[in-house]
Amino acid sequence: MSENKDPQVAESGKSVEGVKFVYDFTEGNKDLKDLLGGKGANLAEMTNLGLPVPPGFTITTEACKVYLDSGEEPAALRDEVSAHLDALEQKMGKKLGQADNPLLVSVRSGAKFSMPGMMDTVLNIGLSDKSVQGLAKQAGDERFAWDSYRRLIQMFGKTVLGVDGDLFEEALEKAKEAKKVTVDTELEAADLKKLVTSFKKIVKKEAGRDFPQDPREQMDLAIKAVFDSWNGDRAKLYRRQERIPHDLGTAVNVCSMVFGNLGPDSGTGVAFTRDPASGHQGVYGDYLQNAQGEDVVAGIRNTVPLAELEQIDKKSYDQLMQIMETLENHYKDLCDIEFTIERGQLWMLQTRVGKRTAGAAFRIATQLVDQGLIDEAEALQRVNGAQLAQLMFPRFDESAKVEQVGRGIAASPGAAVGKAVFDSYTAVKWSRSGEKVILIRRETNPDDLDGMIAAEGILTSRGGKTSHAAVVARGMGKTCVCGAEELEVDTKRRRMTVPGGHVVEEGDLISIDGSTGKVYLGEVPVVPSPVVEYFEGRMHAGADDADELVEAVHRIMAFADRKRRLRVRANADNAEDALRARRFGAQGIGLCRTEHMFLGDRRELVERLILADTQTEREESLKELLPLQKQDFVELFEAMDGLPVTVRLLDPPLHEFLPDITELSVRVALAESRQEPHENELRLLQAVHRLHEQNPMLGLRGVRLGLVIPGLFTMQVRAIAEAAAERKAAKGDPRAEIMIPLVGTVQELEIVRDEADQVIAEVEAASGTKLKLAIGTMIELPRAALTAGQIAEAAEFFSFGTNDLTQTVWGFSRDDVEASFFTAYLEKGIFGVSPFETIDKDGVGSLVAAAAKAGRETRPDLKLGVCGEHGGDPESVHFFHEVGLDYVSCSPFRIPVARLEAGRAASQSVGSDHR
Repeated sequence: MSENKDPQVAESGKSVEGVKFVYDFTEGNKDLKDLLGGKGANLAEMTNLGLPVPPGFTITTEACKVYLDSGEEPAALRDEVSAHLDALEQKMGKKLGQADNPLLVSVRSGAKFSMPGMMDTVLNIGLSDKSVQGLAKQAGDERFAWDSYRRLIQMFGKTVLGVDGDLFEEALEKAKEAKKVTVDTELEAADLKKLVTSFKKIVKKEAGRDFPQDPREQMDLAIKAVFDSWNGDRAKLYRRQERIPHDLGTAVNVCSMVFGNLGPDSGTGVAFTRDPASGHQGVYGDYLQNAQGEDVVAGIRNTVPLAELEQIDKKSYDQLMQIMETLENHYKDLCDIEFTIERGQLWMLQTRVGKRTAGAAFRIATQLVDQGLIDEAEALQRVNGAQLAQLMFPRFDESAKVEQVGRGIAASPGAAVGKAVFDSYTAVKWSRSGEKVILIRRETNPDDLDGMIAAEGILTSRGGKTSHAAVVARGMGKTCVCGAEELEVDTKRRRMTVPGGHVVEEGDLISIDGSTGKVYLGEVPVVPSPVVEYFEGRMHAGADDADELVEAVHRIMAFADRKRRLRVRANADNAEDALRARRFGAQGIGLCRTEHMFLGDRRELVERLILADTQTEREESLKELLPLQKQDFVELFEAMDGLPVTVRLLDPPLHEFLPDITELSVRVALAESRQEPHENELRLLQAVHRLHEQNPMLGLRGVRLGLVIPGLFTMQVRAIAEAAAERKAAKGDPRAEIMIPLVGTVQELEIVRDEADQVIAEVEAASGTKLKLAIGTMIELPRAALTAGQIAEAAEFFSFGTNDLTQTVWGFSRDDVEASFFTAYLEKGIFGVSPFETIDKDGVGSLVAAAAKAGRETRPDLKLGVCGEHGGDPESVHFFHEVGLDYVSCSPFRIPVARLEAGRAASQSVGSDHR
């Protein structure tokens, strides 16, 4: 439903008697964007402020929706348009298209959200073979009149009648060649008359009809064309990219024409009340004398800085400066303004809240607070997490010369440069020698972790935003580009072939941009981020070396921290990441993935544990693992002293700890052919075959693994408890929480909990220390969410694992689907965004909400959090705030984003949409 203040609103597909479909500019206001579109609402607002706006009227989005649903305009629309046109003609003292003194109008689109260039506009409606003479007489300029007429035929032919625009351009070029000139403005009236004749012939041939001479027919057809342009291919693609709903429709603005191309005392321009690039106050914009707005866009002539208007036309300049101040104070924000000067008379054609860079957004928000125009809550609505993320990651110098060779999915932001390497071993080796490297793989797996840590960035030819490479890279703050399918990666030959046949050999320098997904040959210079230096404590707000941007970010983050209810924790698996997360503002660890502690040197111990045939062998392996695990937790608890640390017991499927079945089969076969000893390899192969799973992500993992392999979970619980006791003895304040993964039924949790409670009691007795170790579970299966009330009887907290919950709710394998069909789903509008990137509120989100409610009905003090990738996604953070979770947990480098969005969610207020 729109914000129509009229009590009657058109129902979709119907024409309801008495519904108001047309508003004069004097009737609307800036709060009616749903109904009048952004352009119409703001034209009305400027009119109400007494600013010089050419008179006109707006056809509502409701009329557009009726037309799009039914294929016909509302029955009452024509009469309403006629009534408003009569009023406009009386106000202007001239009639649309009359021969001696014609009124000309523009017909422009105007949706709720700005969609620049995506929909249609037609200028100079009302010109015809007769009225062009009247316009020439009225203006005292024959050339101007014929130039306006050829523009109308060209725009109308292309936009309304569907004529190929290149045909008009070719005719225009021929006219300039015949005249031996290079720009349109050098054509004279006689040349333009001939061009009009040529254009009309093109229309007749291509459209099968004459260019309409009836001005009302011109206007009616143009209005329909604007309605139709809402569903044009470029408009639909833009809406998908910008996540604008498809059912809003567009308004149509009919505005009396004013002309900036009437001589040197006329012109057109664009102005900003502040610099949209930096946020600094001053005079920003461009001006072009003796021109229409389309001339500025076409770039056929060079504009001059707006400040030069003061010398060209001081009266108009001073009036414009005053209007800009009025608009900024009224909208309480940066305003983007389009204006025309017609023979010394300034006219305002459009204003809107201006788009800006991320840095400008933070600066402007704090400036407006200081000016008393907005409060802290509104300042938080003027920035967002995506902008903060842009400021945090290093970026390439855009002025540098680059050679782009590919593009993949922008999986983890940043700019990374290094030598190409194709395996983890080489990445580590070269890195230790002081080389910067980019690890290139078809796809990564846990074995690549060392190489990923060593590399400056990761590039894969497969996978998506939630692939292993992407998730781990984001957690480490590493730049990552995934799914660059046009790049052919050959790890055996240690080379990558790029489009065009160029081969990148191991050791060649490449650069990858994790913010855009672009891949470059050679080294592209990198610009560091002072915002990250601030979060890491290397730059202090208010210090001499801190710039305005850091100070603005510091203040906005302080606003957010004061406002937010959600606490923000980190996903961190070691002390180094934990300390970084703490510097970034983490209030604990919401997910410590113990599987990462079992890789590397310990992998052989885990392999022996899994393959143990006897209780003795199993106990020996556990005995060796225990002190190593304990030391991991001692370091982690020390780093996060005084803050909660949620430790997830071992979760991944068995195959991640066992040799690859194909490689092992080859080794055994070779040994047999050479008659070499291979008893151990054969035994191992038999065990791998026995444990092999077709779908390991839904197999023996999580709590199932803990129940099947005796002693595994109890060893981990003992390590946690002993580490906590040791920290307490050292006067520390460990706050450990034990999380059981992949629980589907309360009975699983009860069994593991009973064993854990017994181990904790043993450690308490041995150490003489009372331990408070909360035990909870991850809710990551639909059944767990649906039986949350039962599970809460045995759980002190829930942490929603939304990655796996999304996977199991949708029936998607997240390692496969993004690369296989997600692109098609996004293009077809099935998804507005990947459900692995932003939580699916209707499906996955409804399970989260229901489980949270059921869990707290059983246990009112149940602590609720989320530790999937969604914990750092801006839109998802707002959802988690709404459903009442206590905290979100995310990668260390996403903590500031989550803090900011948690503050924005808590202080949500009525404000401008800064889409």
